[in-house]
Formats: sequence, C-alpha cells, structure tokens
Amino acid sequence: MPEALSGPRLGVLGWPVAHSRSPQMHNAALAHLGLEHWRYQRLPVPPELFAETVRGLHGAGFRGANVTMPHKEAALAVAETATDRARAIGAANTLTFNDDGTIHADNTDAPGFLAALPAAPAAGSSALILGAGGSARAVVWALMTAGVEVAVWNRTHERAQQLAGELGAVAVRAAPPADLLVNCTSVGLAEEADSLKDLALDAEYLSRYATVADLVYRSTPTPVLAAAARAGCALVDGAEILVRQGALSLEAWTGLPAPIEVMRDAVRST
Repeated sequence: MPEALSGPRLGVLGWPVAHSRSPQMHNAALAHLGLEHWRYQRLPVPPELFAETVRGLHGAGFRGANVTMPHKEAALAVAETATDRARAIGAANTLTFNDDGTIHADNTDAPGFLAALPAAPAAGSSALILGAGGSARAVVWALMTAGVEVAVWNRTHERAQQLAGELGAVAVRAAPPADLLVNCTSVGLAEEADSLKDLALDAEYLSRYATVADLVYRSTPTPVLAAAARAGCALVDGAEILVRQGALSLEAWTGLPAPIEVMRDAVRST
C-alpha cells in the first residue's frame, strides 16, 4: 500500500482501470472547490485482492473510492453499512471510509444514469439492458423504479436470468425492440473493438430503439453509439453518465456541491 499523503485521498478501484477518466475529472473538481490538498488516483486491483485492499485504504489516508468493473458486487459485500439503494441493487460503486475505519457503500450509478438521460423515462415505456454485472443491476433497478418495463440480455443467459429474477425484470435470449437500449457490457472499451458481434445486436435494426445509451466511454465513438448514430437514434454516451454518477460521489465525500461543468469539461478534453 502506498504511503499516506498529507491530504485526503480518493481513488477508483477497477481491473483494468488504466482507461478511467475519473482522476482528471475529480482532480479538476477538487481544484475548483479549493481542495487542492486532496488527490484522486487510479487503484488497479485484481478481484482476488479486492477485499484486502479496500480494508487497508482508510489507514493509507483514503476518504473514499469509486468502484468500477468487475468489483461492484464485491464492494457492497465488503462494507459494514450501505444505503437502501445499494442493498436493493445488490452492488455499490461508491465507498466512503469513516473516521472509525468502517466502510459505507452507496450506488450513484442508478441516479447518475437517470440524470444523464435527455428526459425522465416514462412509466410503461420499455428498455433493453445488455449485460448482467454491477452496472447493469443499477440501470435495471433505476428504470424499474421509474416504472419502465425492462428486458435483460447477457452473453451467459443464466446470469441474465439471475439478475432479472432478483430485480423483477425479464431475461431474453434475443434483442427485442424497445424505447431505450443500454449497453452495460465492456464491449467497445478497447479502441480497436469496432464490431457488435459480441452483442445480440444487428446494426441494421438499431432504429428499433428511440434512444441508445452506452456506459462505455472512449476517445472515439463506441461500436454501439456509432451504429446508433447512423440509425438516427438519440444518443447518451458513457462520459455523461460518468460525470453524473461521479458528481454524486464527490458530494458525498466533500459535502460540497459538485461543479458539473468543470467535471464534464475535464472528461471531454481527454
């Protein structure tokens, strides 16, 4: 574990995590808020070392940490306390380290995702979620709480069935039409990945979705968003979702209003 620095520390736990733009986003926000002595960093941690690493962060001067793939369900399990939202979702993306060393878990992915949409989802509308990990759990829960009818597809159908059964959605083997399509898988994370072959999608039929959102973000359009743009869909990119969930995490750690525009500029300038 690195030696503690003079000021509070924050970070993002993931495997991999080198792609994350959270450090530049949060450090820009901290500077804007006058918290220059705070620092936010990447924390690459393999799954087998996750719980041990998290338990040591408070002693190393950490105030909080975001959690990304593949650790979101493990993040909830390692915490002593959690919000009702995180427990209902079954995953956490925000950990706060209390003064006594206990760990508190929350999930800002769900409200952050809803805030990134161009309009609040209408009750009775439909959504197709691709993926069955921690991010997918948050999106499914958020949409179902809003009264949306949700279908879940995953490459391993049994995982889709498990998630759907726990949260009240429907597991599907093929991609049905819907008002909203959300990619919660890691497909597209690598810049060289320019195909939809790993998803239950055909670019020819993406026009069946009025709005397409992709939690993946990168310097070039993801395969999902590139195909959706050609199909004339409304787009929600992962960078905006990152900003919205990150703002809520930052407010929890600092007690200060998050500078959304500063955070957005920092993410999009990369």
